[in-house]
Parts: sequence; C-alpha cells; structure tokens
Amino acid sequence: NDTLAVSYTAAVGAALTVAFGLSQGITRTCSPARAKQLMKFVAFPSSIVASCSNCYIMRRPEIAGGSNITDKEGNVLAGGKRSSVAAKKAVEETVMSRAILQVPVFFLPAVTMSLPPIAALCAANPSVTIPLTTLITIISFGFGLPGAVAYFPQFGSLPVEQLEPEIQKELDADVTTVYYNKGL
Repeated sequence: NDTLAVSYTAAVGAALTVAFGLSQGITRTCSPARAKQLMKFVAFPSSIVASCSNCYIMRRPEIAGGSNITDKEGNVLAGGKRSSVAAKKAVEETVMSRAILQVPVFFLPAVTMSLPPIAALCAANPSVTIPLTTLITIISFGFGLPGAVAYFPQFGSLPVEQLEPEIQKELDADVTTVYYNKGL
C-alpha cells in the first residue's frame, strides 16, 4: 500500500529530523552535564512528531473525500453530500489525540521508576529493571490510549455556518448544528 509506505517513511523521517535537530542544538548550547540530562527528553517530541505525521498522512485522503454529516439522531443530511470541513476537523482531532497519548506513555514510566521503593528494588536487582519498565509502559499505554481517544468525543459537532456553502444550501433552515464521526 503506497499510503502506508509514504506514511511510515514520512513519520520516521520527521522523527529522525526532530531528534537530530534537538540533539545537535542541545549539544551545541549546553554544558556536557546539562546536555546529558536534556537528551533524555529528545525522544518525547520525536515520538509526537512521528505519531502525528503518521496519523495525518494515513487519514489525509478522508479530507478530500469528505465526511458524512448527520443530525443529532445520526440521520445523514445534505442529501448524502460529504463535507471536507467536517472531515478536516475529524482528522485534526484524531491527530491531536495521538499527541496526547504520548504524555502518559513517556512520563508515567519515568516517574514510577524513579519512586524510591522501585528505584531501590531495581538497584538491588538490576535484572528486574527492563521487565518492570516494560510492564509499566504497557500499563501506561493501556490507560493512556482510551483516555487519549476519549479526549475528543466520537461524534463532533459543527455550526452550519462553518460548512461549505454548497452543503449549507442543502440543509433545512432549522438545522443549526451538524455532527460528524471523528473515527479513531
């Protein structure tokens, strides 16, 4: 699939560019001790860029094709015409949810592993560190994913005046708000 290959290549390329740029900036402007501390955080923005660009590129065709708009009960409006405005908003919300997902995945394991009892356990028993970090990361993802997906409602709404003029003409005068399915 061409879209998949383009998405993967763009996401990896963007993430590597961010990681390389940040690491170069940090090493050039900070002392070696400070640079070592800051380099731990380079993966976070790189991961956000990779996740968001991958999501956007995979869902970009939906914007051109448009999204069905419905009333509150789910009945398709505008004679089935699809709205690029609604599709764009749906894709933007999905991309934002992918950025939000990175927060628990990156920070909960780091915070948990730095807690004194866990740090002491790992110092006394180094073979436990990788499995425990992996478990905490999986748990963070397991709780973070539903939260990130739920951050924006599954069915978003738009005022009619934000839609394309040709779609506005198809709607009854009493319709003031339309709904769209955000997707996952």
